[in-house]
Amino acid sequence: MQTVTILGCGYVGQAIAPVLAHLGHRVTATTTRAERVPELEAIAQQVHVVRGDDRERLAQILADQQTLVLTLGAASADAYADTYLGTAQVLADLLPSLPQLTQVIYTGSYAVYGDRQGTWVDETTAIAPSTDNGKILADTERILLSTATDQRRVCIFRLGGIYGPGRSLVKIFQRAAGTTRPGTGQDASNWIHLDDIVGAIALAHQQGLQGIYNLVQDSPTTVKQLIDLVCQRHQLPPVTWDASQPSTRPYNARVSNQKLKDAGYSFQHTTLEAGLVL
Repeated sequence: MQTVTILGCGYVGQAIAPVLAHLGHRVTATTTRAERVPELEAIAQQVHVVRGDDRERLAQILADQQTLVLTLGAASADAYADTYLGTAQVLADLLPSLPQLTQVIYTGSYAVYGDRQGTWVDETTAIAPSTDNGKILADTERILLSTATDQRRVCIFRLGGIYGPGRSLVKIFQRAAGTTRPGTGQDASNWIHLDDIVGAIALAHQQGLQGIYNLVQDSPTTVKQLIDLVCQRHQLPPVTWDASQPSTRPYNARVSNQKLKDAGYSFQHTTLEAGLVL
């Protein structure tokens, strides 16, 4: 049995916690909201209310932990720096004094690639974030990777847009039905189902993966193709595109997931079909 802490146990963390517990690990979950403690107590052996920048409390929580899974989520765009960068900086200070913590797994975003005009990127592609929050995510990766040692493995997952139970693509895009959107809709979009995030984290934990891995589904679709599919499937009015206006999407890249496949992961969802169900 290993000890595992999930820091930021939200949508993704709640899904991975019971899987790790089923594997026989002792799971500790954290949240920043006290009202969430009862629901987390149902899936974790310990629950703590703590912020990622609370150095003293984190040191206490991680004192006997072997694996740390970071599934952070900013409550708002303004909270990105504190949530991601602040947490990473605190951990970078603490980890040298926590030699028993030998694995860190972090779920980030493919947004760090920036706008590549729809070309393919992989983990060897230099990142070029095009927004302030993208730069924060890039700095977070850099800090966490700097904590890797011969004894501590750090695995960074660059996630696509997340969908799954309670977060279907229909719910995400149905509000666009019947509207006019800027651009042509040809920007690439990359998505990942919650099941595959859980599966990839479990693989990283079991095999001790380290380094950067893109965590996206096969065959990225364009935004237009995806919205058209949602509207057609649910008999919604189509979206009109205004090519006279520039696209407002800050990142546009087709992201390869081949490295993760080469590491032995088999995706459960290779199409977006599961996201088209309400």
